[in-house]
Amino acid sequence: MMKTIAIIGALEKEVREVASAVDGAVTTQEAGLTVLAGTYHGARLVATTAGMGTVNAAAAAQHLISTYHPEALIFSGIAGGLNPVLHIGDIVIGERLRYLDTDTALLAESAPGLEEYTSTPALVDAAEALLTSRGYCNAAEQTAGPDSLQYLRGIIATGDRFVAGAEMRERAIEATHADCVEMEGAAIAHIAAKNGIDCLVMRAISDNCDEAYDALCTREFDLEEYAQRASNITLGIVRRVICGNEA
Repeated sequence: MMKTIAIIGALEKEVREVASAVDGAVTTQEAGLTVLAGTYHGARLVATTAGMGTVNAAAAAQHLISTYHPEALIFSGIAGGLNPVLHIGDIVIGERLRYLDTDTALLAESAPGLEEYTSTPALVDAAEALLTSRGYCNAAEQTAGPDSLQYLRGIIATGDRFVAGAEMRERAIEATHADCVEMEGAAIAHIAAKNGIDCLVMRAISDNCDEAYDALCTREFDLEEYAQRASNITLGIVRRVICGNEA
């Protein structure tokens, strides 16, 4: 049976890049989502843009899981950096994902009974291998030069408010001890755990939580370039999952 992998993007541009890589791409409107489906290296890929926030992320993830029954779910997007060793453009592979503004003890009273979530270790390893092969340095080793691209197997915090300003940034660090903060990742990993499927959450650092959302949207952070890079990384990981390498 053909393996199915689901991809959820934070940006419509990312999903558009995936569409250009798959064979026989078909787009449908489902559950308030635009869903792309096609084949890639002998597997079926389904992809969508969830929209911002935990509810949108969870709804998109559950729809793709219930409708297409993927073996794995991969999510990528941008995040605000909390760890001072990270720079704009660096990648955080979400080994652990924590809610920022949620009573996690209450959440853990329901299945899957967890207060924090994880990306699947084999997918984390695949992401690390791919990034290393492309010249990314491990930020945990702090040996990279100032212009080097880095990655970190780290902690991603997820909340439903955009974190901007020193006070919110410090509260996020104190509450979660995370390396970056965003608005969807923990919800994606939560739904994957609820359904017992593999998942991977990755983030690229776009700012240091020192800008308002409107300012970030107008700043010279080239979203087109980022979308191409993020989708290319995601497809490279998919190839490793399917083929065992980046062939």
